[in-house]
Amino acid sequence: MDKYLGKRLDGRYEMRELIGVGGMAYVYKAYDNIDDRTVAVKILRDEFLTNDEFVRRFRNESKAIAILNHPNIVKVLDVGFGERLQYIVMEYIDGITLKEYLDQRKDLRWKEAVHFTVQILRALQHAHDKGIVHRDIKPQNIMLLSDGTIKVTDFGIARLTRSELKVTAVGDKAIGSVHYISPEQARGEITDEKADLYSVGIMLYEMLTGKLPFEADNAVSVAIMQMQSEPTMPHEINADIPEGLEQITMKAMQKDATKRYQSAAEMLSDIDEFKRNPSIKFEYTYFVDDTPTRYVDAITRVRGENTDTAADEETETTGSKGKVPAVAILGVVAAVVVVAAVVFAILFSRMMSGKKEEMVVDNFVGMSYTDEVSIHENIRNYEIKLESGYNAEYPEGYVYNQDPAPNTRIKVKGTLILYISMGAREETVPTMTPGENANLVRSRLEKAGFTVREAEESSLDCKKGTVIRLTPEPGSKVQYGTEITMYISSGEPAADPIDMPNVNGLEVGSAIDSLVAAGFDRNKVKIEYVNYNAKKDVVIAVSPDYTVQQLPDVNIILTVSTGFQDVGVDLLLPDVSGAVDLQFFVAGKLDTALTNHNQGILPVDVGSVSFTVSEAKSSYVVRVSISKAGKNDYQDYAVFQINGETGAIESSQYFDFKDSTTTSSSTTTTSSTTGSTSTTSSTQQDVDVSGPTHTTGDASDVSNPTDVSNDASTPDPDVSGGQE
Repeated sequence: MDKYLGKRLDGRYEMRELIGVGGMAYVYKAYDNIDDRTVAVKILRDEFLTNDEFVRRFRNESKAIAILNHPNIVKVLDVGFGERLQYIVMEYIDGITLKEYLDQRKDLRWKEAVHFTVQILRALQHAHDKGIVHRDIKPQNIMLLSDGTIKVTDFGIARLTRSELKVTAVGDKAIGSVHYISPEQARGEITDEKADLYSVGIMLYEMLTGKLPFEADNAVSVAIMQMQSEPTMPHEINADIPEGLEQITMKAMQKDATKRYQSAAEMLSDIDEFKRNPSIKFEYTYFVDDTPTRYVDAITRVRGENTDTAADEETETTGSKGKVPAVAILGVVAAVVVVAAVVFAILFSRMMSGKKEEMVVDNFVGMSYTDEVSIHENIRNYEIKLESGYNAEYPEGYVYNQDPAPNTRIKVKGTLILYISMGAREETVPTMTPGENANLVRSRLEKAGFTVREAEESSLDCKKGTVIRLTPEPGSKVQYGTEITMYISSGEPAADPIDMPNVNGLEVGSAIDSLVAAGFDRNKVKIEYVNYNAKKDVVIAVSPDYTVQQLPDVNIILTVSTGFQDVGVDLLLPDVSGAVDLQFFVAGKLDTALTNHNQGILPVDVGSVSFTVSEAKSSYVVRVSISKAGKNDYQDYAVFQINGETGAIESSQYFDFKDSTTTSSSTTTTSSTTGSTSTTSSTQQDVDVSGPTHTTGDASDVSNPTDVSNDASTPDPDVSGGQE
């Protein structure tokens, strides 16, 4: 049974029905006991509570919708962000998704498609005016009410587009549904409101034709098609589509963002023109050939001139005298001189650039294509060709091989083949019946691509030498090549279960001795250490449940305290209007999870950032660096001295948030133990906006942020930011 159904969140929201399951969250229909109304509660899935990226996206959704107020956008009513539960309360929409509607109806009447599109564009125009780009517009995120009203939902990967973020290519990940994302989003480039309009164009195409413009066997192939392929024209699929509406659709889907509609309002304007006159034909067309000859010919046809006649007349005029005019001779000479100059310039350019025709190939293996490769500083030096394939070692979307190999030499603009991982290949574990011959089952498993490990187990139901069960279970999907454990019957009866002693609170050695004395196998006892408010080596949890009898050979896990504690820290942010990126160094090492989680933060919105650090040391330092979003010019901002045994912050110190130019400024530190204040002069960067500059506790050993801990080591330059 679902663990939330029938429960009440925060004593207020009574969970009544599961109405939606997504890749990131569950959505429940709930009753608000305080405001006496039905609401929708979106709860982040348990497996993502420790995933910083998913938590960031989930919280980002609530921030994005909270500043929006439009009849075609779902309203956020409340949020709850705890360590064990994160949820968003929204208005309840009694309807279905546009995707479900399309599945029922296939292609729609064009009037219906236009009706839906207008509402979506109005919602997007409102969001874009507030500086928010949705970045995941698709039918699954559009709710349709019974009266035909549209509601745009799921701003989970929305991005603020204030000026400070428009240059942040690194933060713009090519996430979203690959069938609907724009080419620039697929390449991992900067995305603005025109990316949403491309997605609207894809949806309009799908509504009119009943088909997606680009489909393939895997996501990588579809992304490549979004970047490189042209779709079939809608009228070739559905001849009833008006030409003007087809033109609107194809303009929204232009791969070059500059040729697309530049705003939702602009697209709405064309749709309004079309609604007034469905037979309208817009002036824009979609051909690639823009050569001067075609341009001149088009002008000539518009003027009604006959180019062939004009040419004949010129021939007669110049030929009747039997001479070539001097002007013509001079024209020929001039043309020859120009051609010679161009040829010379080309040859000279090649001679001058000869030394630069070759380059050393960069190593892209292990990089995310969208997040790292596509924005690499040298990427324009290659002619990139993408191939895809299964690879268990690298996640989906990462480069797992390249040709030519790294550090070899190729010509500038030479072809570089990048092999993009489709993730691990999955296979279904073959079926088997308890009591089957072990050799037959092994053969079946190996033929499916699995490796097999045998383990003996007691059983009275299966004859000796036959298979009792498999782990993972038959029918489950697992990675190709996974080791399958085949349990073979020993032909002996299984041992009786025995009582398991409660070893919580015991020292780990004593706990193991107690378990062995009760009849359990010492070799089956595993120990897992965690930070906890308990003495070192004390057992704080046991699995399985000791209140239930267990078999003597059961695997037992003892969770044991390290003697240290996790520490929660509240970091005050500087008073700036733009977005910032943060880097976290714990005991001298870059904490990647914390750093990735705290990118593109708006201090004016959040004020402070709370984070938890875990380190098995009696004393260590947490250092925080700060940068304007996307600039990567990190500078020291705060230093915390942590007592790992007590979980206390012994001292903290903040530094002014500087800009990029150099001048002299001062930093004031105050020690709460001595009550004294000292000012030291240093040459640093111009103050952009000062953050809270103070210390707490004994700050004598943290006055210099680079020398606060003997165990601090300088991180590698490529991960530490400007200060490193």
